[in-house]
Amino acid sequence: KIEKAKPLKCGTFGATSLQQRYFATGDFGGNLNIWNLEAPEIPVYSVKGHKEIINSIDGVGGLGIGEGAPEIVTGSRDGTVKVWDPRQKDTPVANMEPVQGESKRDCWTVAFGNAYNQEERVVCAGYDNGDIKLFDLKTMSLRWETNIKNGVCSVEFDRKDVNMNKLVATSLEGKFHVFDMRTQHPTKGFASVSEKAQKSTIWQVRHLPQNRDIFMTSGGAGSLNLWKYEYPAQRSKKDSEGAEMGVAGSVSLLQNVTLSTQPISSLDWSPDKKGLCVCGAFDQTVRVLIVTKLNKV
Repeated sequence: KIEKAKPLKCGTFGATSLQQRYFATGDFGGNLNIWNLEAPEIPVYSVKGHKEIINSIDGVGGLGIGEGAPEIVTGSRDGTVKVWDPRQKDTPVANMEPVQGESKRDCWTVAFGNAYNQEERVVCAGYDNGDIKLFDLKTMSLRWETNIKNGVCSVEFDRKDVNMNKLVATSLEGKFHVFDMRTQHPTKGFASVSEKAQKSTIWQVRHLPQNRDIFMTSGGAGSLNLWKYEYPAQRSKKDSEGAEMGVAGSVSLLQNVTLSTQPISSLDWSPDKKGLCVCGAFDQTVRVLIVTKLNKV
């Protein structure tokens, strides 16, 4: 148990090796710190990354997941999304901020994806007004954007270290959207299917490490829902002008459980033990769960 002066909002091990297991945190003061948990008195890396609270953090290139440099992405209330390389002090390697005259939106969630070789990598960010933006770090440009008409609480690619396949985005009012990221149409973007999971906020989505077509959503009413994505017979088709466009599949509910009267705000799967997961809720309780029969779906 380690206590720090500033309250912490988010953390990740994703940009470090399994041997080091350095922990990167974003705090309420806008600071990004990386801690050696064996000697946690002083951070091994520290930067005043944002003007306001860091809401979300993700790491890639460590833990044997994803090719390329070990990088950390932070999303903040100040409207910016920044990518950091811990080997480079003080300045981000990429900074995605509102263009001149555009109002800044509170960034609630960030996620890496497409890190399947040394060159390719994307960052997906979700904002309080329903905007979803996909930044291509290879070309340093905005690759795609859409709006789901509701605050985006969580985004996650089904895998970080493969060619982009699927992205799930969850929202403030109980809906989630699954985007097929295999085919990007020049004007329509990515095909998607949406599902009204419950009446309350879907705080988080996490894909099963052993099967990328199964994912869990955690809800504001204290529930967990387990979903399976079914691919269509053909994942793409040609439009009237001959351009390739994606075809969305369907989503089915496998199981659900209500664990608390309070929101379940965080969730993670074990990478080793299939079906083992842990969740944290507003009722100050950490629960460890096991999901069985996952080899039968």
